[in-house]
Amino acid sequence: MAGKINSLADLDALWQKIQSSIDRNRLCVTICSGTGCHALGCEAVTEAFSKEFSAKGLTEQVDIRRTGCHGFCEKGPIVVIFPLEICYLKVSPEDVPEIVSQTLLEQKVVERLTYRIPGNGHRVSKESEIPFYKHQSRIVFGNNRLIDPRSIEDYIAIGGYEALARAVTKMSPQEVLDEVKKSNVRGRGGAGFPAGAKWETTRNSPADARYVIVNCDEGDPGAYMDRSLMEGNPHSVLEGLIIGGYAIGASKGFVYVRQEYPLATENTLLAIRQAEEYGFLGKNILGSGFDFSVEVHKGAGAFVSGESSALMSAIEGRVGEPRPKYIRTSISGLWGKPSNLNNVETWANIPLIVKKGAEWYRSIGTEGSKGTKIFSLVGKVNNTGLVEVPMGTSLRQIIYDIGGGILNNKKFKAVQTGGPSGGCIPEEFLDKPVDFDELTRVGAMMGSGGMIVMDEDTCMVDVAHYFVNFLSDESCGKCVPCREGIRHLDKILGRIVRGEGRERDIEVMEDMADVLKDAALCALGQTAANPVLTTIKYFRDEYEAHINEKRCPARVCKDLISFYIQPDKCQACMICLRACPTAAISGEKGMVHVINQSKCTKCGTCFDVCPDRFNAVAKLSGEPVPPPPLRRKVSREKRGEK
Repeated sequence: MAGKINSLADLDALWQKIQSSIDRNRLCVTICSGTGCHALGCEAVTEAFSKEFSAKGLTEQVDIRRTGCHGFCEKGPIVVIFPLEICYLKVSPEDVPEIVSQTLLEQKVVERLTYRIPGNGHRVSKESEIPFYKHQSRIVFGNNRLIDPRSIEDYIAIGGYEALARAVTKMSPQEVLDEVKKSNVRGRGGAGFPAGAKWETTRNSPADARYVIVNCDEGDPGAYMDRSLMEGNPHSVLEGLIIGGYAIGASKGFVYVRQEYPLATENTLLAIRQAEEYGFLGKNILGSGFDFSVEVHKGAGAFVSGESSALMSAIEGRVGEPRPKYIRTSISGLWGKPSNLNNVETWANIPLIVKKGAEWYRSIGTEGSKGTKIFSLVGKVNNTGLVEVPMGTSLRQIIYDIGGGILNNKKFKAVQTGGPSGGCIPEEFLDKPVDFDELTRVGAMMGSGGMIVMDEDTCMVDVAHYFVNFLSDESCGKCVPCREGIRHLDKILGRIVRGEGRERDIEVMEDMADVLKDAALCALGQTAANPVLTTIKYFRDEYEAHINEKRCPARVCKDLISFYIQPDKCQACMICLRACPTAAISGEKGMVHVINQSKCTKCGTCFDVCPDRFNAVAKLSGEPVPPPPLRRKVSREKRGEK
């Protein structure tokens, strides 16, 4: 503990002290300790390094730093060794002795743990040269890999709290607000509303108290950008919130974190305590006369609580339901007071804007969408994880240059952006620049940043059904259009995927979408039909095949498919027979296997376990299942026997 920081000079002195203590040539093993790497065993890897250092006498010579999420989550646990910048992926405790002996003691690369480029097999050892990282611009998320999120001095070492100090000691609240407005930063939580305009409305609303709030109620399937920032760099979000409080005239802030984010909650609470000890929170911050405190509220995990008024209701201790929008929360929000809500990523941008200036920020991105955006890139893509790119980067660059293309060399079909209320974008728009306005023009939206890639084996009707079913479950039920409208959409889509679709179902769903858009109380209901509308618009032929031909072109919808063992390809290996959970497959070694269609539950296990080199199990949809072949042997030669 360095003592309370009372001025900009004190902060600069502390920064100088920290910098002078850093040995740039000293080896440091950084271990990703985000939630994903926790699940993959980073704790055991860290312990293995500690034990190996003790055994080799390296404890005083090499540092271990546990960091937040690095972004390349499917490759965890991730270990990066600085200053060599050697990046090892999928590290296990058993790999640690080799890393210590080869890399730390002899500065040799353990090739088998480095990134292997799909296709040519070339190995890349430097983190900055891995395609997943190389094509990103990580101005917000990049510091996750450099600091221990539980150390405020690590954050100060990279310039942390410098923006706050500059704001409260050298700028008036109006000047801070003007800088944010000039930057044109738009809220990253989904709507993309200009943050400066929202701040100004809150500031100008007459009241004896105002509040600023961090929305970390991220509930989109497959999205975890906010969670990873709160876990890996909570001080950046906290600093942005304090600056916002200063500009808006608030003395109290809240961080709303969903209950399912225990590590984010733990690190945020610690960051608040540290900020209080160092004088960045509390009374008379940095001698400026500005008082500000922060409280963490743990949400119950309801998807609808991400909506601003519902979130504020939850903080007040009431059911998280949205309020009518004739009065904005920036005028009457938390306890009826003017309240400004932004999501985690938006707040993390604020220190950068104050520190580097609005002009610098405006130099990044497109005309209407400035800065970078963090996306959760998941689905049928080779490299999944968190991706930060400048606004205006094309979908093709994200999916192919960073994501490494489609898994198993399959054909790209669509990408769903904007969470469950977003839209599905087909291949013809792959070169569209990704920003708030361009995505809206093709029927999708930016949302909070979820990006789900789908390949040729994806049924778009089934995708629409999945998201509508999710939204039906998550609707709070307060307004009839949302409660009944989404439920009815779900029923229609359920019928279609079961092969029970009716002639006018498509038109009925389009009409219902119009009603939802105009009559639902909040954005959940107003945008719920987006997955349906975009899949109808771009993949109408799939709907028509399901309804008119009782056929699923992608062979996904369970009630419209059958599995059949092709006699000419069956090797009688008995793998599928042993794996079938319902004993629907008959046969014996040396005899062609047969599926009893009356017993088959269409689980797909036989299809999944049949070796690729045989490819004997076929999926049928719309085609009649051939009659079972006569009892027939598979020749010894065909089975590979002499």
